[in-house]
Amino acid sequence: MTILIQNGHVIDPHTKRDECCDVLIEDDRIKKVAEKIDVKTDRVIDATGCYVMPGFIDLHVHLRDPGLEYKETLETGGKAAARGGVTTICAMPNTKPVTDSGEMVEELHERAKIESPVHVIQLGAVTKRQAGEELADIEGMAKAGCHAISEDGKSVMNASLYRQGMKKAKECGIAVFAHCEDITMVEGGVMNAGERAKELGLKGITNSVEDVIVARDILLAKETGVRLHLCHCSTADSVKMVRLAKEEGLPVTAEVCPHHFMLCTDDIPEDDGNYKMNPPLRSREDVEALRQGLKDGIMDVIATDHAPHAEEEKNRSMKNAAFGIVGLETSAALTYTGLVKTGLIDMMGMAEKMSYHPARILGLEEKGSVSEGKIADIVVFDPNPTYKIDKNTFVSKGKNTPFDGYEVTGEVRYTLADGKIVFEK
Repeated sequence: MTILIQNGHVIDPHTKRDECCDVLIEDDRIKKVAEKIDVKTDRVIDATGCYVMPGFIDLHVHLRDPGLEYKETLETGGKAAARGGVTTICAMPNTKPVTDSGEMVEELHERAKIESPVHVIQLGAVTKRQAGEELADIEGMAKAGCHAISEDGKSVMNASLYRQGMKKAKECGIAVFAHCEDITMVEGGVMNAGERAKELGLKGITNSVEDVIVARDILLAKETGVRLHLCHCSTADSVKMVRLAKEEGLPVTAEVCPHHFMLCTDDIPEDDGNYKMNPPLRSREDVEALRQGLKDGIMDVIATDHAPHAEEEKNRSMKNAAFGIVGLETSAALTYTGLVKTGLIDMMGMAEKMSYHPARILGLEEKGSVSEGKIADIVVFDPNPTYKIDKNTFVSKGKNTPFDGYEVTGEVRYTLADGKIVFEK
């Protein structure tokens, strides 16, 4: 099948193309990118007034499949991704059972080809059952195409065992995605420690819970040489440590979630479980540090930590609610509204952080670009409409978001994966 995307403004971090062009797609590849392409095709997409960008790659998604399908599935999560312009998902391994073997990774990849409209890369656990006692089948999972291991949802608290896992990942040529949380320091906290927590009568989580493990993991990456990717960074000191790691030339990258660069503890209106996430919303000073880190290129990636839950698990006090927020369907609009529209980054920066850098971290050389010969994973993004987020329109099973009713600008018009239109507004 051939598709011609006409009159769009192409943003390509790989070639630095930033101009109005047509894009010709033939089967699953980008055939040609030029100012005017005059050729008969099966389908024409008019992208006038829109940006044509490489499909977003979300490094941090919880699909809950297998075992927790009442929260999300490969199908519903894939459809939510397509609606949000995300063409490749990295699915976290804290499923039931935990994804900790090559056979499980392979099985999920085969299922995803059938059930999900977008690409799914299943990550593997660092330890068996995420119990922190014995290394998982890292070699087998690497051979099955997991691209990275992660204990996401928790940290491997045994530093010696974690170092062994890092060494094995380095041998296998895959990355380590780190959820940085010293569980011994959480002490029952449910939101950021500070005055707002005191006002709401809730136990707080201090910044050091994250910072201690960020420091540890960077030092372990320095020793082992593994590519370390720090997930959902939320503190000012995390930004400082990533900056220092990069100045030293260490193979360290980091992500920030939209909720962490858009909201702070002062934005929590009441004891509402939809504002409970891990790590929690931090102080205004932390938010400004994260935003500056994104602007300066210290923080490489924007990812969602999409974590769907059933309504009854979230619509309660933060004391008892599950941790997590959905984000696949809102990340593009929030990024455009909070970072691009405010002048903190430009559209090229958005494409870099949501597509190109994630592709490089995963070693996906054929993705993250709108250029000839690359895989035709493309998003057509319209920067013009302004509207309020409505969780009732989500195709994800999860509706747990503090952004319901939040005014944003920009929306995804089309998403193409492997040259097929998987979402059309």
